[in-house]
Order: sequence, then structure tokens, then C-alpha cells
Amino acid sequence: MVDTKLQSTVLILGASRGIGLGLVKQYLERGWQVIATERTLAPDTNLALLKQNFEAQLSIYQLDINQSDDLKKLSEKLDDISLDILLVNAGVSDDPQQTVGQISTDEFTHLMLTNALSPLRAIENLAHLVKKQGSIAVMSSALGSVSLNTEGGFEVYRASKAALNMLLRSYAARAGSQHSIFALMPGWVQTDMGGSNAPVSVQESTSGLVNTIEQHVGQAGIYFVDYQNQPIAW
Repeated sequence: MVDTKLQSTVLILGASRGIGLGLVKQYLERGWQVIATERTLAPDTNLALLKQNFEAQLSIYQLDINQSDDLKKLSEKLDDISLDILLVNAGVSDDPQQTVGQISTDEFTHLMLTNALSPLRAIENLAHLVKKQGSIAVMSSALGSVSLNTEGGFEVYRASKAALNMLLRSYAARAGSQHSIFALMPGWVQTDMGGSNAPVSVQESTSGLVNTIEQHVGQAGIYFVDYQNQPIAW
């Protein structure tokens, strides 16, 4: 159950590890009510272990973001909740050297589904829970910038994040809401995806992301920014 006595509430989709888990920790440490999702619930997951120390603040729900029925069920379960922030942390990558001519149709579909379509489906299903002055954010990448792509590489990953950004802009134009909407760049982070040689720690990235969202509270519009609140060209 969600403890509605705590005033500020964030829903983080995809929070079992890496940046998602780091964001959960950041908000918990700042006294927020956190609702987090993971694909498979178990008593020994990172979130379940974290809940032992934040019983009143952390609620955990099962969600596979690529399953439309899961999104609908989560929306129904949280129907009486008022969110300050909806944060969609979903993403997969492929071989950065793989070209569009080499990738299989199944892998291409999986990247586009997970990185672009599913995050926007999540927003469509859950945005009504976000307060009028609240924030909606997706985890994007500077590699999704069309204008900054001068060196190539990461061809399909780039395309999936560019698609995410375009769909997000279309949603923002259509919704015409008072929300602050973000395409966030977490940096090159020391996660399973980023690798151990990445220059940015999870703590540094997630702290910066939380601060960046906070700096735009009440500022309706759409922003493509990194974890240091630096604008990125679309």
C-alpha cells in the first residue's frame, strides 16, 4: 500500500537495477514516497531488500513495460494516487557496431518497442495520475539527437531514442498540459549497459537527474537535457 501521508510521490518504471534503482534511492533519501516497478517480484530483489529499510516510503509493483495489459493493470491499481513525477526508465541496447543492414527484424522490433513505443504507452496510461504542475520524464540519450549525429555508430539505438524523442514531442504538443516534460540524458554511466569504464557513477547521474527535474518544477514545457541540466539539441 502507498502511504499517502507523505506529500511528494514519484512513480519510477524500470527500477530493479542501475539508473532506475539509483533514482529510487535518491528519492527515498530525500523523503519522498516512491512507487517502483520491476518485471519479476521476488523477496531477494534489489527493491525488495531496499524496502526493508524504507517500509513506509517504498511500494513495489510488477510491470513489464512491453506488456500493454501490465500497464493497464498498474494504472487501475494506482487510480487513487496523485503523482508529482512519472519517470519512465526503460531502455535496451545492441551492438554499437551493428548497422541497420545487419540487424535482424526481431532485434530491431525489440529495440523500437522497448526504447520508443513502450515508454509512450506508459505515459498514455499513467499521465492522468500526474498533478497539473507535475513532471513526466523518459530516459533518453544524446545519441538520440539527429542534429548531433556526425560520427554514426549505434545506428539502431540512436534511431530508437530519436523515435522516443519525436513521440514525446508529439505527445507534449497534443496533450497541451501544464506538465514539465523531459527527455533526460543520464550521461555515460557505470551500469551493465554503460560498462565499468564509464566516467559517471550511478550516484552522480541520478543525483543530477533528480536535481534537474526539481529545477523545472512548475515550468510547463518540454526539455531535452542531461543530468547536469545542460540542454541537448534535438
